Amino acid sequence: MATINSDIPAEPALASYDDKPVVADATAWEKFVSLVWDPDFATKSHAERRLVFKLDVTLLTALTIGWWIKNIDQTNLANAYVSGMKEDLDITGNQYTYMGVIYNAVVCVGCLVGNFIALKIRPSWFFAGCEIGWGIFTFAQAGARTYQDMYGFRFGVAFFESFYYPVSFFLFGSWYTKRELNKRMGLWFIAGPAGSAFSGYMQAAIYENLDGHGGLAGWRWLYIICGCMTIPVGLVMFFLIPDFPETTRAWFLNEEERQLARARGTRNGTEAVTGKIDTRVLLSALGSWKAWLCIPWYAIFGLAVQNNSQFGVYLKAYGYSVTARNVLPSTAYIIEIPFLFLYTYIADRTPVRWRPLVVIVPLAWGLFPTGVLAFWAPSNALRVFAFMINGSLYITPVFYAWVAQLCGGRTELRAFITGATSCAFYLFNAWLPAIIFKQTDSPRFKKGFTSNFFFCLAALVLAIAMWVLSEREDRRNRAEGDAKPEGSLTEAAGSESEYKDESKA
Repeated sequence: MATINSDIPAEPALASYDDKPVVADATAWEKFVSLVWDPDFATKSHAERRLVFKLDVTLLTALTIGWWIKNIDQTNLANAYVSGMKEDLDITGNQYTYMGVIYNAVVCVGCLVGNFIALKIRPSWFFAGCEIGWGIFTFAQAGARTYQDMYGFRFGVAFFESFYYPVSFFLFGSWYTKRELNKRMGLWFIAGPAGSAFSGYMQAAIYENLDGHGGLAGWRWLYIICGCMTIPVGLVMFFLIPDFPETTRAWFLNEEERQLARARGTRNGTEAVTGKIDTRVLLSALGSWKAWLCIPWYAIFGLAVQNNSQFGVYLKAYGYSVTARNVLPSTAYIIEIPFLFLYTYIADRTPVRWRPLVVIVPLAWGLFPTGVLAFWAPSNALRVFAFMINGSLYITPVFYAWVAQLCGGRTELRAFITGATSCAFYLFNAWLPAIIFKQTDSPRFKKGFTSNFFFCLAALVLAIAMWVLSEREDRRNRAEGDAKPEGSLTEAAGSESEYKDESKA
């Protein structure tokens, strides 16, 4: 098709992903944007730039706002607990911990099946329904009278929230190219700590201004306000999520842009979404080292970075005010944001074979803050500092971009590993915190903090092993003379010399 052919100009042939395209007639602005945003911006046609801009304004914005809201709704339990809910509902022993266990158990199942449901149901409907669903249960928590009520409401919130995380990663990988993906996933992920932080600041403001207003405690107002924020976002999602390139009916994309999006996927090596699920691909994944290392790695990493979940409990035990119990943990989430910007920016501009270092180095650094709490440094200030910088360990968007590269263009494999990694984390998170972070052990949590230190160490070792195996597979494929090895780092790099404009057919 001629129009599509002109929209995706032939890119300069590169010897490897590490080479940078040279565009002699690029303007200063194009060179600047290529430096700070997409490395290949100067080589894109005007039509492709316009398409990517539309995706950023709609898909990226909608999913990011939804993720922000999700983290507000997910974090508000901890904020409510330290702001009067514990006393009002007479929560004792490990009942608060069990609320988290219920949430994680439900999310575990949803993460595994979410991507496959999205292959059968239009994502615009799916995301909108899920957001509205958990918004309704967020409202319901404001009316809880007993801890048993909270068990049921947390089940409902978890059910609808469970699909959001893996399906978002899956959808991003279907629309964006390898040179665009890291930063978008990073920006999306940053909305998580931003939402968690906002929840704390909002609860502090609510406690100061609305506690007792209308006969309702401040923590109940938190759930009411969160519900009022959540449901409208769900309605907006229906109009801004464009589904998949192959199935999109988005009002903001014309037919030429839809064809261009599909051609970009072909050029990027992303397999088209057909709605059919090939079980043979899923079975073959079980024989791959990628599944046996990526899936447990994320479970271990996810457990290693959870010290912050006990920060509010620690502050309450040491006599900090209600405002401080909300503000300090929220500030810790804010500190996480520049680190996420830094890691994703570096990853986009790091040669592919060295990109795993953006995972390995933060994990090595993470041994310090986790070690401070594991071995209980005598200084309260140092322990608070360790809580505050816990967010510097978060490398999730870089890891998932790596997973997308390792899976190559196979839709089912990408859907399976993306979902299974989240499932594995929640599988362990559903019961392990109840054992190692018993509220009766607060604020020392010796078993919990020590376990997280060794989880961080194990994640570091596994990341190195994944890097070694990737390099070995890449060398083997090059030795065999395979021009496009399946799942290797060479394929992951998306070498420009391999891009083919198949729209000519």
